[in-house]
Formats: sequence, structure tokens, C-alpha cells
Amino acid sequence: MPSNQVAALLQRARTGDAEAFEQLIEPHVGRLYNYLARMVGDPADAEDLTQDAILRVHRAIGSFRGGATFQTWLYRIATNIAVDALRRRARRSARVSSLDDPLQAEQGLVAREVRDTRRDPQQLAEASELTAEVQKAIDQLSPKLRAVVMLFDLQGLTYDEIAQALALPLGTVKSRLFNARSRLRELLEPYVVGAG
Repeated sequence: MPSNQVAALLQRARTGDAEAFEQLIEPHVGRLYNYLARMVGDPADAEDLTQDAILRVHRAIGSFRGGATFQTWLYRIATNIAVDALRRRARRSARVSSLDDPLQAEQGLVAREVRDTRRDPQQLAEASELTAEVQKAIDQLSPKLRAVVMLFDLQGLTYDEIAQALALPLGTVKSRLFNARSRLRELLEPYVVGAG
């Protein structure tokens, strides 16, 4: 979308024009969802986080002054939401409880059910091993490294746009991208033909 069209839509959206906001956000929704799904590693969580990001953008659109592009601003908000979600997840998983302990639910105490995370043979046959390993490797990156590699390699943002989105110096973006790729190369070496 041309920058003058974005500027016009932004101006209208700031005045509460819902149609303008929808036209402004719609081209970004799919890529935003994909980014968040890869950041948090869970498609269901990514749906919720995408909606959260859109709501936050809608609430804050009046304060957007154009110091960065709309897309950059959007990814900054999404990255903050993803990092917060990952922190909450880490805190939840840090709490240890016995699998024998019942869970408190709306209907009272219920037996804890542990989901079988093994895949059946058909799923294994359908899934690409390399794709699964790449996602696993991405999930092992710290949120800081994951955000940079996702924004650059998967979302196609430039170094400058990433620096603006994450409020980082350009050198830090380049360093984090280098470190993320080095770590991914290390993690994926056993799965890449001719590696070594």
C-alpha cells in the first residue's frame, strides 16, 4: 500500500473511522499471525495474541505519530505481546505440581489428565521432519534472538525496520541476527545434508 494511502487511512483511523482502521490493519493480519505463531510456538495462542495486538493498536492509534512506519509500530507491539506471553508461560511452567494432584475447575476438583504428546504414525508421515526441527530450534532461541530472526527472515523487515520495531541500535539487531543464525546452524547441523 502506498505511503500516502497509509497516511490517509491513519488520519481517518485516529478520528475513530472503523472502516479506515480495518483497511489499515487487514493487509498485516496474516503475516502478524504467522509471526506470533512462530514466536510463541502455538497456533491457538497466536490467534489470541493477534487479536490482542490488533486491539492494542486500535486503542493506541491516536498516539501513533509516525516516527516509524505503521508496520514497524505494529511489529513492536506484537513483539512486546509475544515476549510477555513467553514470560508468563515460563513462570507457569516453573510451578511444579504432582500429576496425581487434582485440578481446581469450575465444576470442582477434577482428575488431572495428561495429554499424550506422541504423534501417531500418520502424523509423523505427513509432517516434514526438517520443518519440525527448524521450529524446535527456533523455540530454543531466547525471545530476543527469536524476534530478530523472525522479523528479518520470515517477515522480511529490514535491519532499520527491526531496529525501530524493537527500539534497538542497528548494531544490536545485526549482532542478534548473527547470533540467532549461528545458534540455529548449530542446532540444525545434524539435519542439514552436507553440514560440517
